[in-house]
Amino acid sequence: MSTQAPTFTQPLQSVVALEGSAATFEAQVSGSPVPEVSWFRDGQVLSAAALPGVQISFSDGRAVLRIPAVTAAHSGRFSVRATNATGQATSTAELLVTVETAPPSFLQRLQSSTVRQGSQVRLDVKVTGIPTPVVKFYREGAEIQSSADFRILQEGDLYSLLIAEAFPEDSGTYSATATNSSGRATSTAELLVQGEEPVPAKKTKTVISTSAISQTRQTRVEKRMEASFQASMQMQVESAEMIQQLAHKTPPRVPPKPASKSPTSLVAKVAGGRQQSPSPVRHVKAPTPTPVRWVELCRE
Repeated sequence: MSTQAPTFTQPLQSVVALEGSAATFEAQVSGSPVPEVSWFRDGQVLSAAALPGVQISFSDGRAVLRIPAVTAAHSGRFSVRATNATGQATSTAELLVTVETAPPSFLQRLQSSTVRQGSQVRLDVKVTGIPTPVVKFYREGAEIQSSADFRILQEGDLYSLLIAEAFPEDSGTYSATATNSSGRATSTAELLVQGEEPVPAKKTKTVISTSAISQTRQTRVEKRMEASFQASMQMQVESAEMIQQLAHKTPPRVPPKPASKSPTSLVAKVAGGRQQSPSPVRHVKAPTPTPVRWVELCRE
């Protein structure tokens, strides 16, 4: 059988009690063999004889000291000690008796958070009130008991829920309630525990034969040549379309040149016209007329 020194999984919490009301100290302790528990007040061993009306019990690792009706004389420092053959542990808290009352109030509320799986999570609240409020933590409405996995801690007016190692199933709505004879207060927050992302499979190298490499290279060259040919054909088609579009366009009108007023130009123009259209009439030399003698005319 293994042995374990005593450990307080839930230590004592200080108490502010209204005079005449009950005051209770509780602690959860573990250890093997089961520890023996003893109580102290201001360093002195506490017993029912030393403090009339006090109620002390220890069962299933839970040590409880209860004073049914406190007076100012009960104020002081209370301690619980757990001892076994392996060692001992002590937890201490204060008792303050007052005549004033105040309902619970959160000076620090729970804060929502997102954490990675396996992380340690700490949910804190600060609470005031007279008498000292009893603070409890809940998840999805179910009360959380202090254990090795979920520890409830107190230091003055600071109360904490410590999750040693968070898992996705720990996600949910958490709340802390503070209750005393004057009222009750609640603080709520969300906790999201993200699971581990799947690890991508390692890439393996593929051994390719020389012939396969050559075939791959030849295929790449053919694809490049085909792409180049297609690009060339596309350019030729575009050029032909551009030429066709230009052919259908009306050429710009060129104004006629003004005629020259020089006489030389006019003569040249007339001469040129005659040369282009020659006359079909021939110029034949007329015969010379025969002279008539005046003698013959007179005889007639």
